[in-house]
Amino acid sequence: MATTAAPYGARPIGTLSASGSFSSKTRHLPIITTYGTQISNGDFVKVASDGTIAKDTGTTALTAVGIFLGCSYTDPTTSQKTFSNWWPASNAATDAMAYVLDDPFVVFQMQSDEALNTTDRGLNASVVVTAGTTTIGRSKNALDGSTPATTNTLPLRIIDFVDGPSSLPPKGTTASDTYPDVIVKFNAASSGSASNHSYLNATGV
Repeated sequence: MATTAAPYGARPIGTLSASGSFSSKTRHLPIITTYGTQISNGDFVKVASDGTIAKDTGTTALTAVGIFLGCSYTDPTTSQKTFSNWWPASNAATDAMAYVLDDPFVVFQMQSDEALNTTDRGLNASVVVTAGTTTIGRSKNALDGSTPATTNTLPLRIIDFVDGPSSLPPKGTTASDTYPDVIVKFNAASSGSASNHSYLNATGV
């Protein structure tokens, strides 16, 4: 059972799009040289005002363009082409490209930072943002288990619980494991409110 907090950010598992798989919806987007914040695999990223990619550190709202899945760059020390699971902070590479899953209808798995109830299915929730690991470059972001509500501006929509040995809510109960894995999507918000995925906003970045 999921009795240990081991968050891993956003792990893509599918899409609500009418056609195609999520794996075919990855876009190469630039990272500015010496960008000073680590971006880990599974972090949410956004388009900055200069058109490059930055980590989206929003908690109660996002302006995400998608999920960071890694990057490539020419190592400024070895001059070798490098493919990395994560972006090291302040890397001086001048040709860095992020691999971003930018489908606004992507479905992804996250771990909650505390127990949920099956009654939280269909509600919206916030994000807990934590710096990722520097050993394997994995995100440590989580779904904020204290926040599920009908509030239309919250960034994530809880679709379901993961039906597996680590997170399945006990049969016949409304309680979940201590740190359940849940299936979520970007919340598009309602008419008149900003979407938490930038492609669904009428106003450009």
